[in-house]
Amino acid sequence: MVVSFVSERNPYVFALHTELIMIHIIPKPTDTPGDNSTGMVMDELRRLDVPFAVLDLAAVDPFHLPVEGETIWACGIRQDGVQFELLKALELANHVINSPEAIATCASKVTTTAKLIHAGAPSPDTCFTNDKKIVADFLASHGGRAVYKPVYGFDGNGIYLFESVDQITEAAPYYVQEYVRNDRDYRIFVIGNKAVGAIKRESAHLTHNIHQGGCGCAVEISPEMRAAAESAAAAVGIDYCGVDLLPLEDGGYTVLEVNGTPNWHCMTVPIPRLLAEYLVEQEKLGRQ
Repeated sequence: MVVSFVSERNPYVFALHTELIMIHIIPKPTDTPGDNSTGMVMDELRRLDVPFAVLDLAAVDPFHLPVEGETIWACGIRQDGVQFELLKALELANHVINSPEAIATCASKVTTTAKLIHAGAPSPDTCFTNDKKIVADFLASHGGRAVYKPVYGFDGNGIYLFESVDQITEAAPYYVQEYVRNDRDYRIFVIGNKAVGAIKRESAHLTHNIHQGGCGCAVEISPEMRAAAESAAAAVGIDYCGVDLLPLEDGGYTVLEVNGTPNWHCMTVPIPRLLAEYLVEQEKLGRQ
């Protein structure tokens, strides 16, 4: 039996197959008509003839959950305490992809770096402190150049190179990393701990993020890229992610960041299809 359903509150149309699975989707709040990550995956679910429903996270009552025993894909959430708490409540009775813990880890550069180092994944030397004297000592021990990053920054915003602690005008705490000389970085898309696609990003700036004007092109995943990206995803404990790598002058790669709500700009690998197939696989596993 197949029933077409259109919610008055929801513009999305989906096929409701009563004998099949159902995936619940929380759309990415930053989606736009020209950059719609959620919509791309929805289109692939339609092509797979897999039913889905859009879940309005803002309307969820954490004490009376609207769904239980289901697979929920959170393409993205707003960076506020309310939506994060609602997602955690949903996880009490559902399988949430990505998990709230993984999303929170990726949102914090401190927690991400700590997990990477603890797991032995490659990461730049990092300092996190409230004390500018400690930052000054770190700076001196790394050749007088280091990189300041906001703990909860995104899209490459607020990142800059500094050569004196006097150049840091932000309030404590301070998250700073050694400067790794580079003219490019790489975004590796990982699904189910398997690297499936990669792009090279280049710019004349310190950061090569597409949102900061970087230019991206698809590249093959080298064995060294694969090892670094997959070890980073495993360290964070995440279903899917974008792992940002910097090449090292003496070979290999170091992990800059693990993005828990990644875009796949410039990738030629069919990420939306692969992600849709992963969601279906996880839903079926949850029904067994």
